[in-house]
Amino acid sequence: MRPGFLLGAVTYNVLKDYDLDTLIGMLETAGFAGVELRTGHRHGVEPSLGAAERAQVRKRFERTKVRLVSFGTTCEFHSPDAGERRRQVDLGKQFVDLARDTGARGVKVRPNDFPDGVPHDVTVGNIGGALRELGDYGAAQGIQIYLEIHGRRTAYPEVAAAIMKATRHPQVGLCWNSNPTDVIDGSVARGFELARPWIRHVHINELANSYPWRELFTLLRGSNYRGYTLCEAAESKEPERFLQWYKSLWTELNRNCA
Repeated sequence: MRPGFLLGAVTYNVLKDYDLDTLIGMLETAGFAGVELRTGHRHGVEPSLGAAERAQVRKRFERTKVRLVSFGTTCEFHSPDAGERRRQVDLGKQFVDLARDTGARGVKVRPNDFPDGVPHDVTVGNIGGALRELGDYGAAQGIQIYLEIHGRRTAYPEVAAAIMKATRHPQVGLCWNSNPTDVIDGSVARGFELARPWIRHVHINELANSYPWRELFTLLRGSNYRGYTLCEAAESKEPERFLQWYKSLWTELNRNCA
């Protein structure tokens, strides 16, 4: 049975050193269906692009079956400084505009930690307020916002769920990040259930490690997830070969999932 979700890749890190044409060609050859372009990489698709360059990016993706799924930003809203949060929200809006102009469906943002000396509920509220504003802006452009479950003390499904409850915005969802902190007694079911109402985007990593991938894929199917599972893997000296191996292993792990 074909899974309802598709395989894609984040350019962090296996594709970070390739220009746009090259990385699209590599993904086409390996049979990947989508890509998240991480900021700061050689592909160069950034908010600094002008209108003509953005149109060229859109046309390049129109010539391939590889979908431009999202932009992987480092925008983060946990700072106690209101001016810094404003700067990060404004940068997030620039990526929303870029997504609109290039044909992407979403923009990934993150928390990175709980600041020392600040009550956690205050930080959760600060993040939620920033996400609501970015969600409003994304809704007007037809772009979704994905909050990655990420950060030293914030990479926990219960933290992500609290942030979503504070955000309360239909345009804002979660990026399940396949963290070691998801796993309790060999299972991700507990954390997945907490995050499930908001999961709209998924990062996966090293499929040969001990993370319970079959269980995750089964849970995604059971929740009717129809997005992408995006490979976020380490650099490889043989990236073309690695991507083909990864696609084969991903296909096998999906086989016979309930």
